[in-house]
Amino acid sequence: MDTQKSLSCVYPVRDKRIFKGDEKSPFLAPRGVFIHENLLLVADTGQNRVFIWKEFPKGTHQAADLVLGQDEQHETGRNKNKFVTGASLQYPSGIWSDGKRLVVADAWNHRVLIWHTFPTHNGQQADVVLGQPDFTSNEPNVYGLGKAPSAKSLYWCYGVFVHNEKLFIADTGNRRVLVYHTLPKENYAAADAVIGATSFTEKEYDPQSAIWPYSIKLSEQGEVAITDTQYFRVLYWANVEDALHKSAAVVFGQPDLVSNGQNQYLLKPDAHTLNWCYDSQFFNGGLWIADTGNSRLLWHPEIAKQNSAKALQLIGHGDFVTGSENMETVLTTEHSLYWPFSLSCNQHEMAVADTGNHRIILYKLI
Repeated sequence: MDTQKSLSCVYPVRDKRIFKGDEKSPFLAPRGVFIHENLLLVADTGQNRVFIWKEFPKGTHQAADLVLGQDEQHETGRNKNKFVTGASLQYPSGIWSDGKRLVVADAWNHRVLIWHTFPTHNGQQADVVLGQPDFTSNEPNVYGLGKAPSAKSLYWCYGVFVHNEKLFIADTGNRRVLVYHTLPKENYAAADAVIGATSFTEKEYDPQSAIWPYSIKLSEQGEVAITDTQYFRVLYWANVEDALHKSAAVVFGQPDLVSNGQNQYLLKPDAHTLNWCYDSQFFNGGLWIADTGNSRLLWHPEIAKQNSAKALQLIGHGDFVTGSENMETVLTTEHSLYWPFSLSCNQHEMAVADTGNHRIILYKLI
């Protein structure tokens, strides 16, 4: 593509390889991925488990070093086919780790689990649970559907991130992001602040805030990106303080904070549109966006100053106006994507959960 050649100076990917997990028990619809240095973590969402590789895998298949949510690496049941415990998972999604601690969004148990010491054995119980009063409870907002949220409750929490010791939880079903000033060490701790609501007990439907915040990411400099799935957009603030008290400074995917058109109501996607986006990731002064519904990744080498900015590069298609999975083929191909849900970068690599293709793609970054 001519555009790719002309923009090679801003295109950060130079190589990639496909990873499918253990050949005897491969991934099924993985929705979460996180890398830290050489550590690879995968939320194998469809099979209710989180895999840990202490070093990046070498080939297409490799058994994990550890599994969480199950006692054995081949097991897959929701909450181990029993009742919820501190060692079980049900539809895990977002992951964060610094190599010493681990945080997992256990979405369908409406809770976040924290290991303050990095796990050392399969099925290890978490040290702390947030969103629930104990490890054996898992109702939305503690008391069930239709109940009001609180500073302690969660409802379909899909995303987690830690920056400068602050924990951020995308409390998706409550249409908000909870902020903890320190990583809690006690169960059922109350959040210290909230993004997207005027109080902890309200669940607002306000286009000025995220309607369905699925992911929250921060840059090293403290910039904030919230991927707002149902409004087909990513919201950007220069810092956390602005996110707490102001509307987004920039909107990716929409011309303003009120519009919510899928691909901006165009018949085909374009370089400035989004469709069921689920994640974003700061990298090297720019922003990657997982444009999930269009089965592509969009690359913005700089943070735009205006709304609805055009991406300058993409992965998954040969042009910006193609939006179907696997490049309009019925076969999984090496160069295509099928509903990429999440992505994570370190200094030199990017890992992408290519969910519909049941695999992780590891990209080498310039």
